[in-house]
Amino acid sequence: MSVVARIPIRAVLCDHRRMATRVFIVDDHQPFRAVARRALEQAGFDVVGKAADGHLALAGIVRIRPELVSLDVNLPDLDGFDVAGRLAEIDCLPVIVFISVSDDPAQRRRVAASPALGFLPKSEFSAAALTELLR
Repeated sequence: MSVVARIPIRAVLCDHRRMATRVFIVDDHQPFRAVARRALEQAGFDVVGKAADGHLALAGIVRIRPELVSLDVNLPDLDGFDVAGRLAEIDCLPVIVFISVSDDPAQRRRVAASPALGFLPKSEFSAAALTELLR
């Protein structure tokens, strides 16, 4: 059984009228960013930005305005929940999907209370899993 979590949306999202295809990847591990980028681009997603920490992510996301953000929970400066909370304050909130190596129930409760669409463990991250979560 998959541990992909579909979480009710807690914030008003922009109506993109199509599946989110412009993706911004936020993860402090460069190898994961590279693998995620390659997998998403091979599946037809357009990776429009990436960042290794929360401050760089916020600056890039506000500037680029992607439709989807793949957001690591554990970042070296701000945690992913702080980043998501700050993103919830912008006019057109992108779809946010949290990712993490941890699949802790307490973390899942925090995801459910956040403006994120859902959660994917890094071990299950793929374009197919992300597409399924977006449906």
